[in-house]
Amino acid sequence: MQQLEQDIRAALSAAIQQVFGVTVAADQLVIQPTRKEFAGSFTLVTFSLTKALGKGPEQIGQALGEWLTGHEVRISGFNVVKGFLNLEVADREWLRLFQGLVQQPEGTPVPTGGPQDVVVEYSSPNTNKPLHLGHLRNNFLGYSVAEILKATGATVSKVNLVNDRGIHICKSMLGYQQFGHAETPESDNIKGDHLVGKYYVLFEKHYREQVAQLVAEGVAEDTAKASAPLMLEARDMLQKWEAGDEEVVSLWRQMNGWVYEGHNATYAAIGVDFDKFYYESGTYLLGKERVQEGLDRGLFYRKEDGSTWVDLAAEGLDQKILLRSDGTSVYLTQDLGTAELKYADFHYDSSIYVIADEQNYHMQVLQATLQKLGKPYAAAIHHLSYGMVDLPTGKMKTREGTVVDADELVREVIEAAKVETLKKGKIEGLSEEELAQLFHTLGLGALKYYLLKVDPKKRMLFNPEESVQLQGDTGPFVQYTYARTASLRRKAQQMGIDEKAEFLSLGELQKAEREMIEELARYANVVTEAARTFSPAIVAQYAYDLAKAYNRFYAEVQVLQEPDEAKRAFRVALSVQTGRAIKASMKLLGIAVPERM
Repeated sequence: MQQLEQDIRAALSAAIQQVFGVTVAADQLVIQPTRKEFAGSFTLVTFSLTKALGKGPEQIGQALGEWLTGHEVRISGFNVVKGFLNLEVADREWLRLFQGLVQQPEGTPVPTGGPQDVVVEYSSPNTNKPLHLGHLRNNFLGYSVAEILKATGATVSKVNLVNDRGIHICKSMLGYQQFGHAETPESDNIKGDHLVGKYYVLFEKHYREQVAQLVAEGVAEDTAKASAPLMLEARDMLQKWEAGDEEVVSLWRQMNGWVYEGHNATYAAIGVDFDKFYYESGTYLLGKERVQEGLDRGLFYRKEDGSTWVDLAAEGLDQKILLRSDGTSVYLTQDLGTAELKYADFHYDSSIYVIADEQNYHMQVLQATLQKLGKPYAAAIHHLSYGMVDLPTGKMKTREGTVVDADELVREVIEAAKVETLKKGKIEGLSEEELAQLFHTLGLGALKYYLLKVDPKKRMLFNPEESVQLQGDTGPFVQYTYARTASLRRKAQQMGIDEKAEFLSLGELQKAEREMIEELARYANVVTEAARTFSPAIVAQYAYDLAKAYNRFYAEVQVLQEPDEAKRAFRVALSVQTGRAIKASMKLLGIAVPERM
């Protein structure tokens, strides 16, 4: 499609020279897709040419359209709507383009000229709780963006920075010490991340009670929060951890081990993976070294209380703490260390951080601090800032227990897929194992598509009922369309139909056939734009548009029943290529497609 657009641009530039005697470079022409209500595929905006050509927009359009249809074999017709020249591409040109798609090997990269060595950091969970709905959007976005960039030919490494230390981890540890009864995931038959998360919530419950008591006694709220007994004990535990206290470190290892097992089980269930894990406990010391470097070079400063800060006022930001007065590190400290480790490991030219938009300021500070230190990889940082996921009842809060648990949600969407599929009753011949896999594929497809079809930058409201829908603009609708093409392909193979025949001499196309080729040809442009904007939503919309177009095509023309052998082979090929494009698009979203459903 990109090549066809370039050819049309060149033809229009030549037409302007021939008709008006004026040279206008092809890349200066404003060309856009023709709106659905008009005939055509490419539209030239003629308003921008009136000054150079000395004619009105409609006159320009009419003159160029007449010249092109008389001299350019690629153009079969035109219409002018005010300042817009809509050009119809000749059927032979569509057939030539389609023949190229048929011959193209599956998985052929779509070069974009973008970064070639990319690191995508996503998930980044805390080891004090299980994954929740917000984590699912993060994981699905990160995985999908990585797959989209791979499709451009880039080398992509998926990494996960695990926040396995800090005050929040100490809170769950202290909660377990004080309110637990030495239970284990095995003794309570519970996933380890859920067990640890239970004690984080318990800590917060008792901590809030202590703060409320202090406030009732006349203590200022900020002072109460800092001086509540549980908070003091948590800070003391953090200092002991950094000092290597044997008992504290032993408990930390035990509880983190439980969480890792739980998180890994969730990752396997939702179909995401990583090439490398980083752990805050292994990066914060390097971060401290960078802080010391900044102090030694006079880039950072210490306050009277002993805390270390960086002044970023000149960068339009503010002062930011790097080390607390007791010497313990903050998130920014370990982020400095992790950025250096990632660069040493991958020598990337682009490092993408998939982090919610509530951390926009933090990411600006990280990049500005690295630039202040003169690190060569600072400029390569890109923050894929995405909107939070809200519940109808408001924002999710782990410490209050108001979250949608990822494991529970996955079970619910799989069950919903099972119920809907059994209602339709089209599952003859599938074994119990195949059915279980089908329900998992459809349920996860529904959930992933639901979370990815929204522009990442937009905040989204989670609607439990919509998330498990199987009809309309949903993952299962697209999956069903793929299964339809797969079924048709199998039948065509049994009939001996050659899906890779030569189609250039086919003749006139029907409108539905032409529309299908045009949709198929858009794939490269879709990947290019999705990679440029880091937006899986563009791919999801394309997959849905393609599925809708194919279902219209399937309803309007005969395929296997077509008596003309050449047309039948062509329509089978269209169906097979549609299946390929749907499968490739859904793969970019991390969604599997079933061969039967």
